[in-house]
Amino acid sequence: QKIKTMFPLWKGAIAGTRKVTPGSFRIVEKYGLIIGGCNTHRMDLSQMTMLKDNHIWSCGGDITAAVKLARSAAGFSQKIEVECQSLEEALEAAGAGADVVMLDNYKPEALKFDAEKVKAEYPGVLVEASGGITHETMDQYVCDSVDVISRGDLTQGYSCLDFSLKIQK
Repeated sequence: QKIKTMFPLWKGAIAGTRKVTPGSFRIVEKYGLIIGGCNTHRMDLSQMTMLKDNHIWSCGGDITAAVKLARSAAGFSQKIEVECQSLEEALEAAGAGADVVMLDNYKPEALKFDAEKVKAEYPGVLVEASGGITHETMDQYVCDSVDVISRGDLTQGYSCLDFSLKIQK
């Protein structure tokens, strides 16, 4: 609600990250995100191909090669997201055919600058801001060039409600 109030014209989405409790409890956490008005990053590994640094390194550090290899395995119907640490990586990923470019662990002003550059050159690519973004700092990342802000703290580190099912005597 904070972001909707502060930025009523922002058309982006808030998502939980992929980091949830392993096993069947993950569906409860994902459902909680949806009920709370957020998007799930993906329900499970089959919903989107996500290329992280290890995947890129396994292709010799070549983002373009990694995206093309992923596309050949995933086919036309699967989205491909690439985790990027710099504008150069983001532009290479978008140019290689990534559907989503994740700008990871950026400072707010640098993220806004790089997101604007990516959108100017590749307007159809979704730009995701991720990494260390919290309820307190999220408003610093909102801009027209950011389509998704993902937050790990929506499914990690939350305080739990302590309740009992004991019958009163």
